[in-house]
This record gives sequence, structure tokens and C-alpha cells, in this order.
Amino acid sequence: MTSGVLTRMLVAIGMTAVALCGVNVSISAQLQQGQPQQGDQQGKEQKGKEQQKAKKQAQQEQQAQRKQDQARQQRQDLTRQNQRALMDRQEQRLAQYRVHLDQQQRVAQQQFAQLRRQNRGAQYSYQQQYNAGLRQQQLRFEGQNRYDFTRELYLYQAPDYRYVRGGRYYETNQYGVDLLRRSVNSGYQQGRLAGLADQQDRWPFNYRTSYAYLDANYGYSGLYVDQYDYNAYFREGFRRGYEDGYYGRDQYGAFTDGRTSILATVLGTILVFEAIR
Repeated sequence: MTSGVLTRMLVAIGMTAVALCGVNVSISAQLQQGQPQQGDQQGKEQKGKEQQKAKKQAQQEQQAQRKQDQARQQRQDLTRQNQRALMDRQEQRLAQYRVHLDQQQRVAQQQFAQLRRQNRGAQYSYQQQYNAGLRQQQLRFEGQNRYDFTRELYLYQAPDYRYVRGGRYYETNQYGVDLLRRSVNSGYQQGRLAGLADQQDRWPFNYRTSYAYLDANYGYSGLYVDQYDYNAYFREGFRRGYEDGYYGRDQYGAFTDGRTSILATVLGTILVFEAIR
């Protein structure tokens, strides 16, 4: 092989090697260039998600703040428009209730005398207990010369529920809702005791003649709802409690956590509230 041919072959091999090296370098460069581009894209997507999350959270906080501002404005409007009327109504309720408590002490003494004549010892003991509770309520009223309405948050909360009694709608707020529920539950508890007492005395079933049923003010504070409303729902609970106590069953209530209470499902059929806001 001549030297010229050999030279040309060496040159060709060198050029091929250089070309292959250039291809490898180009591919490597492309791969290295693609990796940061892919990482940048993922970073952008993650950043976008975080921004959307922060935006959504900010919107939720703004909505919550607007609701708080609206509630604050409603309370201010209620204070300006109706606070004096509510205070007058509360004072009227308290005055009427004081008179009622005074009258019931005299009625109780007549009832006690009748029970003694009938030899109803268990019912006599129960009604003494009931009357003692009323007496404690009366003493609380006598211990305060005038109710301090400046501390009464009820006056600053607009009605946000309504309920139906006797075919008419009545409005109240959470304070009234809680009190009416307690009235049903207190009625059930007292009715159960009264029914058990009549059963022990072997007295005929009759909850309507019970002193507690006729009074129906056990646990009433003279606030938030009218006395007539409290009495009506107390008697609904009392009737059911009397039946359970007299017949020794738990159809309408149960004994839990050391105390007797009406079942939530039963309470829900007696008192139905609708939100109005």
C-alpha cells in the first residue's frame, strides 16, 4: 500500500472520529439542556398550585370577615332599632313572673292540704320538692332589686329562628331556642317523678291534675321567651315523662350520665325550629 493511500485512509478515519465525537457532544448537550427545562416546568406548576391555594385561602378569609362584619352590623342595627323594646318586654316578663311566683306559693299550700287528706304520701313528697325549686327561683328574684340589662347579650342578638305554636309563627334567637328546649326537658323530668309518685300511691293515671303540670314554671327564669310559651312546652315534656314514670318504661326518655332526659328524637318532634337568616 502506498504512502499516499495510507495517508488518505488515516485522514478519513480521523474525520469520522471527529464527526462521531461531535454527535456525542451534541446529544449530551441536548440532554443536559432538556433536564433543566423539565425541572423549570415542574417548578412553575408547583408555584402555580401554591398561588392558587393561597388565593383560595385569602378568598375564604375575606368571606369570613365579611360575614363577621355583617353580623356586627346586624347587632348594631338591632341595638339601635329594637333594644329599648326588648328591654321593656323583658322587664314586663320579669314583673309578671314575680307576681305568678307569689300566687303559686298560696296555691301550693292548698294542694298540700288536699294531698294529705287523700293519703298520697309519695305525691306529697314530690310536690314538696317541686315547690322548693319554685321557692329558690323566687328567692333569686327577691335578691336583685333590678335586673342588669347591660350584661344581657340576648338583647344584642337578632332573631334567627322561628317556630310554630297554635298555628302562629314566633321568632327567637339562640337564647330562646336553648330555653325552650330546656323547658321540654325539665317538663319530662318532673313529669316522670310525678308519674312515679302516683304509681307508688296507687293513684289513677291523671297528669292533668298534677300541681307541677298546672304550674309548668319549673326552671323558668322569666327571660328570653314568654311564660306562656315556656309553660306550653314544659307540659308537652311533662305529659310524656308522666307516662314513662307511671308505667315504668323509657318510651320517651332515657337515664344517661346520672340524669333523666327526653330523647333527642322526641324533642325534635315537639320543637321544630326554622332558620330565618
